[in-house]
Amino acid sequence: MATGLPRSVAERAPETTALPASVRGLTKSFDEHTVLNGLDLDIRPGQFVALLGPSGCGKSTLLRILADLDREIGGDVQVARRRAVAFQSPRLMPWKRVWRNVVLGLDGRPDRAKAIQALEEVGLGHRVDVWPKVLSGGEAQRASLARALVREPDLLLLDEPFSALDALTRIKVQNLVGELWQRHGCAILLVTHDVEEALLLADRVLVLRDGGIAHDQLVEHERPRDVSAPGFVAQRAELLSWLGVH
Repeated sequence: MATGLPRSVAERAPETTALPASVRGLTKSFDEHTVLNGLDLDIRPGQFVALLGPSGCGKSTLLRILADLDREIGGDVQVARRRAVAFQSPRLMPWKRVWRNVVLGLDGRPDRAKAIQALEEVGLGHRVDVWPKVLSGGEAQRASLARALVREPDLLLLDEPFSALDALTRIKVQNLVGELWQRHGCAILLVTHDVEEALLLADRVLVLRDGGIAHDQLVEHERPRDVSAPGFVAQRAELLSWLGVH
């Protein structure tokens, strides 16, 4: 595929590929500015990957491409057909009850039982029939996660889903995401600016810089993780160094 030609992400069913996402030579430009330049990336089944990098480096652009929300690209991108996205904003439709938001876009008639099951899993079983406007910020983000999980994705894409939450709620939702990942076993790509968050949740942390993956670091600490552990502190310092913070 020639660089810069309009195209869509190629979809593969799980049975035809071992990888939820495989990217080769990905290029993306906005006018004269190249954001992604020959990027290569593989995400393995069940792997939790966190993507770090300075603002404007292309983190969210990469996530949108994997979600097939940006099609003006060059290179080769293969993504499992079953994928779901949760953004920084929950993006709930205010004119639909919470349960209807969860199953919005699924094939067939709205499945209330399926929505209830997903909402109970994220701790919102008591909010099934309310309007989105009465939800707190943390509850709305949980509803967004339920909407993603109800699709039973092989790849879950999270674009800074905790950044708008207060500190306490953020910790609770982070813990919830970790629990859901271990329960469902899907691969996750988390875009974040928070080094500590990346190390707490992911088992692989990438640093995006100059249009490509500049650093690829495995995180092998046992869960639940202790931010004061010597190995954790050392990895945090290494990642901050790659991000230009010494």
